[in-house]
Amino acid sequence: MATIRVGTCSWTEKALIDSGEFYPKGVRTPEARLRFYAEQFDTVEIDSAYYAIPSEQNARLWASRTPDHFTFHIKAYGALTGHSVDPRTLPSDILSELPQKDRTARTVYLKDKDTVAELAKRFKQSIYPIAYAGKLGVVLFQFPPNFRYDRKNLDTLLEWSQLMSPYTVAVEFRDASWLAPDNEDAVFHFLRKHQIPYVCADETQNKTGSIAFVPAVTAKIAYIRFHGRSLFWNLKGATTSQKYGYDYSEDELRSFVSAIVGLAQRAETVFLMFNNHGSPSVKNASALKRLVSPKQG
Repeated sequence: MATIRVGTCSWTEKALIDSGEFYPKGVRTPEARLRFYAEQFDTVEIDSAYYAIPSEQNARLWASRTPDHFTFHIKAYGALTGHSVDPRTLPSDILSELPQKDRTARTVYLKDKDTVAELAKRFKQSIYPIAYAGKLGVVLFQFPPNFRYDRKNLDTLLEWSQLMSPYTVAVEFRDASWLAPDNEDAVFHFLRKHQIPYVCADETQNKTGSIAFVPAVTAKIAYIRFHGRSLFWNLKGATTSQKYGYDYSEDELRSFVSAIVGLAQRAETVFLMFNNHGSPSVKNASALKRLVSPKQG
């Protein structure tokens, strides 16, 4: 049976801090918050890396402030997964090479392969202190909704997975075409062949391209992200709080236990990560931790 580890997708998310329901009043600094979080959970995602490549110094501090058994998963910088990024988050030398209109734009898509490859190289270097400390789980590649299933995109996925080697890339899709009846078997066969962990997502099921919850194991690591079931999920114009502000009920959490046990029978490690915002994220994580690992309470 696999080791099951439970955590959240951020320890610095604004709604969580503002709620005042998790961190004690005296826990106010970034260092104190991470140390306190690591007393409650043994794994977390670094969400901020999606918005900008972290500094090696920050990675070194994160590693030093957590116990030896702690595991970080790092969300890939948006430019590596086909998302638009704020040009001000780019390294200065790469920014200076962009056309003037891109340098001053609100967001920019980087399509030049050499530029993206250079960013990947720097991203890998930036998180090396975490890997060196033995605390790196996966680099999470969350692809945008316009990244649809086709052979070319499968090749792109493999290309970026290899580019991030020796780090493990786990993939999360945001378009239903990847699990369409005619595609699902091919997708999972491809991921298993290349030992790329598939990220199972629990999210609101609506008509805007939601991914179905399929507890598949495609590598040694199995991974679930719990996004919540907000009615605002995938709705254009909805705020982040509206999309992710969801509190799972006890019955909803219990409904996942059999799937989690199934994952644990086929993988070596199962990560259960809550991406719903505010205090529900840590409350739900603690509750599910008790359900799947009663002795860890």
